Amino acid sequence: MMWWNGAGWLGWMAMLLSMVIFWGGLLFLIAWGIKQFSQGSGRPDPKTILEERFARGEITKEELEEGRRALGGR
Repeated sequence: MMWWNGAGWLGWMAMLLSMVIFWGGLLFLIAWGIKQFSQGSGRPDPKTILEERFARGEITKEELEEGRRALGGR
């Protein structure tokens, strides 16, 4: 008994292509989901921003300490 009314190699190629698309899509969705949920919020920490601005010379040490106090840390 032949599947797809005896479509032969064309039928097998269509099945192979559909399986590749299915499994490739499934793997893509899994990888995408892992990437999305492992990144966190995607926003930088305010304390890190303060320290980077201090390192670049954009703010003084006093402004850095004031910012840390305002953010409740260190």
